[in-house]
Amino acid sequence: MRGSSGRIARFRRRLLPGRNPLARAGDRVEAFLLLLAVAGALLAIPFAAAFGSETYGAQTARAAEERTTRHPATAVSLAAASSPSYSTDGAGAPAAQTTVPAAWFDARGTRHTGDVLADPGSPAGTRVAVWLDQHGELTGEPLSASTSAADGVFAAILLWAVITGALAGLYGATRFVLARFHAAAWDRAWSAARHDSRF
Repeated sequence: MRGSSGRIARFRRRLLPGRNPLARAGDRVEAFLLLLAVAGALLAIPFAAAFGSETYGAQTARAAEERTTRHPATAVSLAAASSPSYSTDGAGAPAAQTTVPAAWFDARGTRHTGDVLADPGSPAGTRVAVWLDQHGELTGEPLSASTSAADGVFAAILLWAVITGALAGLYGATRFVLARFHAAAWDRAWSAARHDSRF
């Protein structure tokens, strides 16, 4: 407890130097920037939350639109998929899937061909689940509700981290400059004291 309370006390003195006669102008500038960084990190929370909520709303709308314009289908491979390959030292893992030419029919009964993902080593004629757009062309699976929520949370955390990181960088850079300034001031004072002691 003594160690943690000591660190809290030091942080408090750094944040609020008050009327400490030993506090220098640089210490007060540092305290102001530290207070600004802490306050900025706290104030950034609602903005980050609002940004995350907006991102979630946009992704949810996109997911709804994709669910109405995309539909699942089944493609049939026209050739055998290549067998899995391993590295010569045996440490590499085989590829999860590989591309093969395949054919499928859209909702209007029109035949399409293209490359789809299939398991390595699967023979020709393997049925592969795919997603098609309104034109019967291959497309990705629609966004899920969990993906939309994850995108919103990630966006909020990322924005808060960027703001907090910028404030922390400003505070750290200022501390570095002030430390160099104080060190130079000590060197000048020490040189002056040594010069005066010779007389």
